[in-house]
Amino acid sequence: MATLTEQLVNRDMRALRNRARWIRHDDPGRIDVGARVRAGVWKGMLAGAGGVAVMTLGEKLEQRLTRRPSSYMPAHTLERVLGRRQRPDRERHALNLTMHFGQAILLGAWRGLMAEGGLRGPRASAMFTVIRLANDQTLENITGQGAPPWTWPRDEQVIDVLHKSVYAFTTGLIADALAEDPPAWQQARS
Repeated sequence: MATLTEQLVNRDMRALRNRARWIRHDDPGRIDVGARVRAGVWKGMLAGAGGVAVMTLGEKLEQRLTRRPSSYMPAHTLERVLGRRQRPDRERHALNLTMHFGQAILLGAWRGLMAEGGLRGPRASAMFTVIRLANDQTLENITGQGAPPWTWPRDEQVIDVLHKSVYAFTTGLIADALAEDPPAWQQARS
């Protein structure tokens, strides 16, 4: 009878062998990884531009319905990142738009890489929603401008998650449509 340690080692070895069957040990063929990455980044940035445009339209519609004022948090955050002095909100419009659109376009590159690598569809877009929310909160909180979202009023949490979800799913839809077929992981196994 094997000891508990031997049983655990044998179980772990079996699990390792099962995982190893997914790793390709022969030559997977020619995948130009650099080209796939560059394509994913540019296509993702294009997708991010589409995503932020749709999100912004949704925000403006929601603001008309709820009478919620525009947020200048993007401008406050960018001022801190750039080390600029704080200015009144009425003087921040251009800076606000720069951060709002620029951040979304640049972050779209991540979703483009996901699509190029075969992480596509609603599940991938749900993953990207979390990335988008984490990106915003990290920048806002590390600059001292924000507060952890769990300290916000519930209605603000819902609005933020809704708008960032619209951005992430729209960006994902565009990135998935632009991505090369087959995904790199499928190409490597064919």
